[in-house]
Amino acid sequence: MDVGGANGGSADPDAVIDHKGPVPPYRQLAAILKARIGRGDWAPGRAVPAESRLVQEYGVARSTVRRSIALLVDEGVVFVVPQRGTYVAQR
Repeated sequence: MDVGGANGGSADPDAVIDHKGPVPPYRQLAAILKARIGRGDWAPGRAVPAESRLVQEYGVARSTVRRSIALLVDEGVVFVVPQRGTYVAQR
């Protein structure tokens, strides 16, 4: 499942979530996080920001963040370590 931009390309890593757009917010967030990983904001094996920080940074609900992370886990982009956080997977 591709989480690129609406046109199939990669999302702008500095984008904001368009809550009224046709793409669900969780997919928008997943695309943004994937783009940030792609540009090297977080190296493989390093943690991505905590759910609470992503909620604040992108103005979305915690359930939206969790759904975005689950999508990226399904794609093998990140992995979750219980009680520790979400980490960038090796490519």
